[in-house]
Amino acid sequence: MDATTSEVMAELAALDEPKARAVNARHGDDHGVNLTKLRAVAKRLKTQQDLAVDLWATGDTAARLLALLVCRPKAFGRDELDAMLREANGPKVHDWLVNYVVKKSPHAEELRLAWLDDPDPVVASAGWALTTERVAKRPDGLDLPGLLDVIEAEMKDAPDRLQWAMNHCLAQIGIDHAEHRARAIAIGERLEVLKDYPTPPNCTSPYAPIWIEELVRRKENA
Repeated sequence: MDATTSEVMAELAALDEPKARAVNARHGDDHGVNLTKLRAVAKRLKTQQDLAVDLWATGDTAARLLALLVCRPKAFGRDELDAMLREANGPKVHDWLVNYVVKKSPHAEELRLAWLDDPDPVVASAGWALTTERVAKRPDGLDLPGLLDVIEAEMKDAPDRLQWAMNHCLAQIGIDHAEHRARAIAIGERLEVLKDYPTPPNCTSPYAPIWIEELVRRKENA
């Protein structure tokens, strides 16, 4: 028997932990549910599109994260996904919506093009995330030199979230496309975006020149 929205909301409320809420708050997310436990709930519920729509409509961050795990990505229309992105509350909801739902949607390419030039930098960052996906998996038809032109002109002064997404695209171009690698590294070195980003031991720096060279080295040694 399918779970009701109220039953699921009560379960999420019971899983809320002050310690987890404090940790998540530092990353801009307003919920206190451990994500491993949230995924376990989703695994039990399996795919339930109607429940996902109802959970999203609550506006609750944990409920929306769960909705993104139990939804059927191809069931959403283009305008629905656009509206969901614009009301996504917090970085984690935004990331999961783009990565778990929009990327699997038949509307992904249309939305990528629409979002890239959106005046809202958070929406534009989703366009760049979808572009990075295409750089890595389906680059045919992309104007890679043109993308590098835009990154070179706009990344330095872009708001944080948009800057991060553009930087990821820059690195992906350099990693996957040898003919553009020298230029991608040169852009990264000149702009110095994320050069001083604190990187834990055994993690790769998001500074594009280091990121590119490290990932290329790994691919060559694989």
